[in-house]
Amino acid sequence: MYLLDTNHCSLAILGNTEILTHLAELETSFIATCVIVQGELIDMAERSQKRESNLILVKNFLQGIYIYNIDQETANIYGQIKSDLFKQFAPKEKTKRRKTKITDLGFGKNDLWIAAIALQHNLTLVSADSDFKRIQEIKTLSLESWLTS
Repeated sequence: MYLLDTNHCSLAILGNTEILTHLAELETSFIATCVIVQGELIDMAERSQKRESNLILVKNFLQGIYIYNIDQETANIYGQIKSDLFKQFAPKEKTKRRKTKITDLGFGKNDLWIAAIALQHNLTLVSADSDFKRIQEIKTLSLESWLTS
């Protein structure tokens, strides 16, 4: 089963043929996303110049796929990922480490939540985001992109 990240969802909504071809080849029961991606898509549509039409496009796209929620297990996995990323990438010096935020290390908080959902449910994460490749350095995360360029 596949968990689509925001970049692949937004490209599908915009009609990207590479993404749409992959989606057409799979049964809809194998395609999902999560509430984090839903929130990002809504935010993008809300701030766009074509707000109303983009909100409709997002709503129509999301109606066709399963959306994973966050629960306590997701939060536990999120915390483990975040801690492991700090161990791997944060400065070793205590005073610098205390002041370091996860975004200072080049990771978005939302991407950690998305990775946690993928790990929790043993899903292949479909994304072109480099954050996830770096997460693979500390967790076994099934990752692929449907974009050739």
